[in-house]
Amino acid sequence: MTSSAGDAAGLHQFRYTAADFGRIRELIYRWAGISLNPNKQQMVYSRLARRLRLRGIASFAAYIDLVERGEPGETEEFINALTTNLTSFFREPHHFPILARHLEELLPLRRPLTIWSSAASSGEEPYSLAMTMVELFGSFTPPVRIHATDIDTSALERGRRGIYPTERVKELSPARMKRFFLRGEGKNAGYVRVKPELQWLVTFGRLNLLDERWPLAERFDAIFCRNVMIYFDKETQYQVLKRFVPRLQPEGLLFAGHSESFHQAGDLFRLCGKTVYAPCHPA
Repeated sequence: MTSSAGDAAGLHQFRYTAADFGRIRELIYRWAGISLNPNKQQMVYSRLARRLRLRGIASFAAYIDLVERGEPGETEEFINALTTNLTSFFREPHHFPILARHLEELLPLRRPLTIWSSAASSGEEPYSLAMTMVELFGSFTPPVRIHATDIDTSALERGRRGIYPTERVKELSPARMKRFFLRGEGKNAGYVRVKPELQWLVTFGRLNLLDERWPLAERFDAIFCRNVMIYFDKETQYQVLKRFVPRLQPEGLLFAGHSESFHQAGDLFRLCGKTVYAPCHPA
């Protein structure tokens, strides 16, 4: 998109130039590590235009000025709007039996087991982890703690609520539906809710993987960081992976997305399964 095309009357409700898009790319990279492809101009307009309408702002330049000034709450809304939340229950299903076998092998250590879902989005991944743990241990009180974090506060709130349209769970077996979900009735028809006993296994909290400090004190037996690294450039990926190493237990595993490869971090992690990694030199 050129500046003149972006400003053409009738194409956009709000004034939007190539320079505006450049500023947005710089901000989302600085704050969230996301490298926006140059062909995403129209997507950015579509996602942020709602914020301009809500704030009564006439141009993208004025909105970006507002965000850069640190307007309370608007930085989060800016990041939320530009964050992709494509997720599903038991996405990349081969990971879950690998995780179950891995944690079974750690049981002789006789300590609580910990899992970090570091790009939890709206909760489908951490709840899939929780279901896996209940099935593994045959109890809603497994010796496992699951931490679910994401940069997107609106997605996290949906995860905390644990309410989903029925089409989001259509791939789950009838047995899992009966064991882990409640079906909505009346005005809630067409929705399901995660049962409270499953919700209790997951703790949600906001975390930006680019923040200097992560508000997590413990080390993890498994870290799930799936389908988020694809939005980072190679240097940002490496720096995040480097910080994962001391966050893993010596026997810990890192689970990545199907389109992600960490060849550039071969000094940090070695491939030990399909998109499953172990630290080369455990901290």
